[in-house]
Amino acid sequence: MNFKNVNKDNHTKARAGYFETDHGIIETPRFMPVGTQGTVKAVSQRILKDEIKAPIILGNTYHLYLRPGMEILEGAGGLHKFMNWDNAILTDSGGFQIFSLAELRKLKSDGVEFKSHLDGSKHFFSPEKVIEIERTIGSDIMMVLDECTPYPCDYDYAVKSTQLTSDWAILNKEAFDKSKPKYGHNQYLFGIVQGSVYKDLREKSAKDLIKLDFDGYAIGGLAVGEPTQEMYEMTNFTTDFLPENKPRYLMGVGRPENILEAIERGIDMFDCVMPTRNARNAYLFTSNGIVSMRNSSFKNDFSPLDENCNCYTCTNFTKAYLRHLFTAREILALELASIHNLTFYLNLTNTAREKIIEGSFIEWKEKIISKLTQRINSNLEE
Repeated sequence: MNFKNVNKDNHTKARAGYFETDHGIIETPRFMPVGTQGTVKAVSQRILKDEIKAPIILGNTYHLYLRPGMEILEGAGGLHKFMNWDNAILTDSGGFQIFSLAELRKLKSDGVEFKSHLDGSKHFFSPEKVIEIERTIGSDIMMVLDECTPYPCDYDYAVKSTQLTSDWAILNKEAFDKSKPKYGHNQYLFGIVQGSVYKDLREKSAKDLIKLDFDGYAIGGLAVGEPTQEMYEMTNFTTDFLPENKPRYLMGVGRPENILEAIERGIDMFDCVMPTRNARNAYLFTSNGIVSMRNSSFKNDFSPLDENCNCYTCTNFTKAYLRHLFTAREILALELASIHNLTFYLNLTNTAREKIIEGSFIEWKEKIISKLTQRINSNLEE
């Protein structure tokens, strides 16, 4: 997998490019909707493909391993066929989910033992096991097993954790090279740079992974509680060490302004549950700021949610109707809100790409970023 640069911004590290998978071309910068359990919550595959126009979504190895399980996925012919999705899929290794189960896991040199959050049953993920699972899932892009350090994290712990991730990366790559795809399409493997908020560890981690020549590189262990500026600083520092001809993926980020700042610092790919999670809680992102659809000021507002958005929700329904659906607790509210927020995120990265190509990214970003963060009529909620 070679990342092809189309254009670079003259004033920042922002870049527009693309790479190919057997399930389609991925143009970057690119936001990937999160479909943890083989579904993007409240949104059908048809809408995702035809209305939102998502070329790639993210699934999760940990959750899919536990449910529906590998026997069912292999019987279906992989996740693409199981969920009837013919665009690309990236799978996280489950490292972050296991990290979040701190009281239910035990780290070892050859992997991690953990208890299922569903029934308490014991399981063990080694780097080799994760590759086997992701081969069975059949994702286009597979992520290595890593350890996500918590924040705050003392230096000594970060040293050991970063080395563990580097050691596991070797085992991941060896298992990947010795195995083959199961369903007739190519799969690619990304390494994950760790190191907490320590620059020397981030540099070491990046250099360790580059020696293994992964198909792409992710930056993990950020957006876990550290100050936003520290996340930006670590991102900017780390991208200096990553190859120009490979995709760069900032995991679990984030808010619209976080994405634009990270694009400026050389990131190509993003994922986050925020657009769908916020949508289900009636918080919607618009070109003028963030609105709550439970807000009483929208009760008689028959204008579109966002006049600058051409998504299915904005072109067919009013703020008053959306507010009614949420206050009446109608299920349709979750779908329409999710469609809008996902379209907003994909449009944001699409427009960033256009501006990079035009040579006007930084001017555009500085012009809109303050609007994206403001809350509209937040004191009028019922």
